[in-house]
Amino acid sequence: MFEYFFAQYREYPTFDIVLEIVAVIFGLLSVWYAKKDNILVFPTGIVSTLIYVYLLWKWTLWGDMMINGYYFVMSIYGLYHWTRKKGDVVAFPISRATKKELIIGIGIFSATFIFVALIYHFFNKFTNWYSYVDTFLTGIFFVGMWLMAKRKIENWILWIIGDIISIPLYFAKGVTFTSFQYLVFTIIAIFGYLEWKKTLDSKKQIS
Repeated sequence: MFEYFFAQYREYPTFDIVLEIVAVIFGLLSVWYAKKDNILVFPTGIVSTLIYVYLLWKWTLWGDMMINGYYFVMSIYGLYHWTRKKGDVVAFPISRATKKELIIGIGIFSATFIFVALIYHFFNKFTNWYSYVDTFLTGIFFVGMWLMAKRKIENWILWIIGDIISIPLYFAKGVTFTSFQYLVFTIIAIFGYLEWKKTLDSKKQIS
């Protein structure tokens, strides 16, 4: 069993394995803080994404590298957005996406999908099945991160879909620790959605 899941790590430098584990830990912390609607989601996410950008660049997994680079930028934006206040009140609390935001989300997905597909085609990276899945997955995660930075509950739905797809995907890519991370991500994302929905429902009752 151990050989089946971790045999590929024999060829990895010890430093890279340690970095991946550290990135996984900070990634899990980030999703946990997101579930709790805690601003620490962004500092922990920044650490995780920076490490993954480096590792994924080494592994020539460019679609995943772009996702994490985008996460880094959006984490900085989210950190600013979540700290904005009107007096003593948070300016942008948990809410549902408007029709306009959903249309923008579709636009982000489409633009990302096309861009990544062109990059993969240009560098002749469509050499296996998961390269095609990457183009779709990148679009999902780009929109999910954008919605999370804007504190929209719909972000959890996209995370759940993307995380479920990522479990077998990363295992096939030979990064088992990251695959396990996405399994935990899926569970936390489900509870994150339920927790944010509970917050929204309680606000409705008060109003």
